[in-house]
Formats: sequence, C-alpha cells, structure tokens
Amino acid sequence: MRPAESLSRLRNLGFQEVTAPGLTFEQVRVDRDTLEVVGTRPALGTLVSVTAISSSSAHGEVAIAAAFAELDRLVEIFSRHEPDSALSTLNDAGYLAGPPPELVRVLERSLYFHALSRGAFDVTVKPVLDLLGARLPACPPSAGELRDAAALVGAEHLVVKRRTLRFGRPGMGVTLDGIAKGYIVDRMADVLACHGVGRFLINAGGDIRAHGLKERSRPWMVGVRGPADGEFPDAIALRDRAVATSGGYERFYDRERRFHHIIDPASGQSPAAAWSVSVVAPSALAADALATTVFVLGPEAGLRLIERLPDCAGFIVTAGGEGRRSRRWNGLRRSQEECIT
Repeated sequence: MRPAESLSRLRNLGFQEVTAPGLTFEQVRVDRDTLEVVGTRPALGTLVSVTAISSSSAHGEVAIAAAFAELDRLVEIFSRHEPDSALSTLNDAGYLAGPPPELVRVLERSLYFHALSRGAFDVTVKPVLDLLGARLPACPPSAGELRDAAALVGAEHLVVKRRTLRFGRPGMGVTLDGIAKGYIVDRMADVLACHGVGRFLINAGGDIRAHGLKERSRPWMVGVRGPADGEFPDAIALRDRAVATSGGYERFYDRERRFHHIIDPASGQSPAAAWSVSVVAPSALAADALATTVFVLGPEAGLRLIERLPDCAGFIVTAGGEGRRSRRWNGLRRSQEECIT
C-alpha cells in the first residue's frame, strides 16, 4: 500500500527543519501467528518509529500509516513555524477565535503543569527563544535584553477558553516544544488502538509510549538516552506507560553552549544543573511536560516533585555526571533486570 503523503517541510514545534521521505516498513516474524511491523519516518525534527505487534503485515502497515497521518494533521495545528498553523495565528494576532479543540486541550494541560510546578513549566517562553534565535551565535544578548524578554513570559496571562484563546499582554507568544510532541505520541497511540493494535511502542526521538507486552510475559525494554551520542546510562521495563527525556545537549544556540532550548521562565536563562532528565508517566504528554519541568527545577526540587506524583518516576543525570533516581524508577529498573534474567 502507499502510505499517506508526508509533509515536505517540517520545522515543527521549534525543532530543526527536516525533509521527510516516505514512510518505510520492516517486519520480523515473532512466531507462527505474529509479526513485528516497524514503520519509520523523519518527523518532528527527529526520527519517529512505530513498532506494532500484528497478525499480518497489511494490518500493521495500515495502522501505522494512519498513526503517521494523525501526526501530520496535528503538526499543522501545533507548529509555531508554519505560518498558517493555528498556533502561529494565535502568536501573530494575540487572539484566536474558534480554536481547534486539540490546541485548547494542550494549552489547558500546559496551564495545569504551570500551576503544578509553580511556574517552572511555562509555554509562553517564546519571546526568549525568539531573542536567542535572532542574536545567537553571532552576538549574545545582554542581561538587560534577557530580562526584557523574560518580562513578557507568564502563562498566568494566557486565557484559554473553548471558543477563544488570547494573550492578556502584548508581546506574548507560545511555544509548545515541551508538551506537544508528547500529545502527538498519545494521539498516535489512540489511532493504533482504534485499528485493533494492542501491543505497540512509539518512539519519537526520546518521547516513548508503550502498550501491552512485546512478547510472552516480557514488557518493552527501553534504554534511556544520555547526553552523548550512543550513550544509554540506564534501562527500564515499560508497559502501558510513557517515558520522555529532555536534555540541554539537544540544541544549543551558541558555540559556548550556555544557551539551549530549555528556558527557566523566571530568568530567561538556560538551566545548567542537569544534563538530562527522564520521566515515566501514564501519558506521553505528562512525561514530556514533567521532563521539561524537572530540568528547569533542578535535581533536588525536581525529584521532590516527582516523588509526590503517583504513577510517575524520574531519572536525572546531573551536570557533574551523577545519576539520580526516584524510588519508583528503581522499581522499573528491577523489573527490567528480572526480565533479562
């Protein structure tokens, strides 16, 4: 079958532009009645793969292609770089009537995590990112310029209603880098489930959601990405949950690596206490938002937050290279070790 046409330009959610070729498939027979079908395609500025355990290659490929079609549909809503997206319209006008329900939902959840983190998670950091993108690497912004940009940040001034979205102050802007990819992964999971796929794993560049068992009594094994290419400092067993990793190493604006894409909304600076943060949560949206939140809060306050949240676990690689784990994370590690042995 021919997969759905992919977008020719993907500068989505603040990630680097990627030209996406067609969706490619591979398959491996698990047993006489079951296949592992893997569909892979560049998207969201990374490589997205969907692994489905299916009774036939045709069934798996149809479900996976439908999941990627949902990804493309949502990108057209959430991208802050595509001029015709709903999010770009909101950013340009400061007001959006009749917003897509998906955008309303993600912004509502953004405000929830903003309140939960006492402001550490804030989707209105776009003015700071715009300043960094315009000035770096050629000319670092001054402390005063960063303060001025940070003064425009404040999710408490974002008004989210079912029929209208608006900014309470001029100069504001929204970026969904820290939450929309997780939401997209969740929606792809819903599409797979609607197509009758009960065992799958979606990996969107470190935003991962697993459902069911991979084989027999074994859950999916997930290696947690570290700051260096090819480095996996930990591994866990994952079933019916999601994990997301945020790292300051992913995209820098300057040669000195002082400014990256994660911003502390209080200061306009990039946090430097951690190299990477991984969070397990019931949904990819929650894992995505919490990984960014913990990165901003830092190892001590971040782990305290994770310990308070049921069904969540966290793993932090500090700037000094130390691995810090929550209690529930250690349980996931033990499950992984038991499966291997």
